[in-house]
Amino acid sequence: MNRSVIAMLLRPAREQSAVLALPGIAFAVVTALVLTVIGGAQEFWTWTDADAGLYQALAAIALVLLVVPLANLGGAAARLSARRRDERLSTLRLLGVSPAGVVGVTVLESTLIAATGALAGFVGYLALTPLIGLIAFRGEPLGVSAVILPPLVIAGVVVSITALATVSAIIGLRSVVISPLGVRTRSDVPRVHWIRAVIAGVVIVAAVAVMQVFPGTAGIAITIIVVAGFFAAALAVLNLVGPWVLKVHARAGLRRAERPQRLLAARLVLESPKAAWRQVSGIAMASFMAVFAGTGVALIDTMSAGPDAAANLMLATDIRTGLIITLIGSFLMVAVSVGVNQASSTLDQRELHRSLHYLGVPLETVDAARTRAVMAPLLLTAIGSALCAAALVLPLIGIALITQPVSIMMIVAVLAAGVGIVWSSTRVTRPLLARSFAEA
Repeated sequence: MNRSVIAMLLRPAREQSAVLALPGIAFAVVTALVLTVIGGAQEFWTWTDADAGLYQALAAIALVLLVVPLANLGGAAARLSARRRDERLSTLRLLGVSPAGVVGVTVLESTLIAATGALAGFVGYLALTPLIGLIAFRGEPLGVSAVILPPLVIAGVVVSITALATVSAIIGLRSVVISPLGVRTRSDVPRVHWIRAVIAGVVIVAAVAVMQVFPGTAGIAITIIVVAGFFAAALAVLNLVGPWVLKVHARAGLRRAERPQRLLAARLVLESPKAAWRQVSGIAMASFMAVFAGTGVALIDTMSAGPDAAANLMLATDIRTGLIITLIGSFLMVAVSVGVNQASSTLDQRELHRSLHYLGVPLETVDAARTRAVMAPLLLTAIGSALCAAALVLPLIGIALITQPVSIMMIVAVLAAGVGIVWSSTRVTRPLLARSFAEA
């Protein structure tokens, strides 16, 4: 196969330029936030006084709550527009291009997009550094010098994010390399096995059990590592079990469907539960984080009302500052994740939208089905994630703080904001759907 022919087939069409821009934007945001979070937390590990352990424990939990979802967003960004890429690359395979040639060209494309986005994110991190340095802990601003990361760390983050894109691209190409005709005819339906639920249940039960007995039996350093590790594991299993839960939920909705919107919505989820999960996974993380925010606010109120209120005022202020920063980072992640995935999903389903248009299905019906395919699983996802987080927090702080009115109000407010972001993203991407119908 001539190289010029391969380049021509891989060149994006004019209307697909946004498809390539979306992953780059996501990688830029991921890189900027990861560097900012790590840079803002590194100062805590230089403290050695009596309260240093508490600050370090809170910083470790905040890092896990932000970095793990950001890594998931990076992986999702690497898989954006997989259908467009699969179709083009399957054409190359059918024309006789070797599997090694297909893999090489596409991995190079994905790596270049990720590297460009990561470098842009590094520039964004440098722009944010003066603002992060103004954040005060222990009554003093952190300072720019305290939040600037060493060059090796920065390079490590950029290289890791680029490598994540490369690995995700290689994994995503397996179906094209093995069966190009199956990809062209869309006969390869992603499978989600029930074993995911078993693994998730085992991990959550183990995490809760360890949380109940471990903090009182080990030193502060080991406790921080173990607690942060189990929080990371809990977030990971949410991503593992999420697609399976959505598949079960969609099958139940399919059996109960009485209107076209409900039928189409269930079919959209069942077509690719993993893709459906990526559209609401940001809210799962925000819901998980909302429990910590709510209990943190309740803890601050308890500290302020205690006998040592004056001595604990600075600590309470610092906890509040940390909560605000964590929530801001969470919502930035949710906004980018949902917006990019919504736009990508709409672009990838252009052929489906055109087919529905030819069958006489109105635009309003398809739009309602698309919205329901996102919003219907949202409530289930948010509640499940919140319950998972509550199960982990319960052994550490008790049920009293979780159920305080201020805690419940904070959790509800965060979830309402997250749902609002998701709903707004479906409205913002509606013109893309209308364009698909206009091109039919």
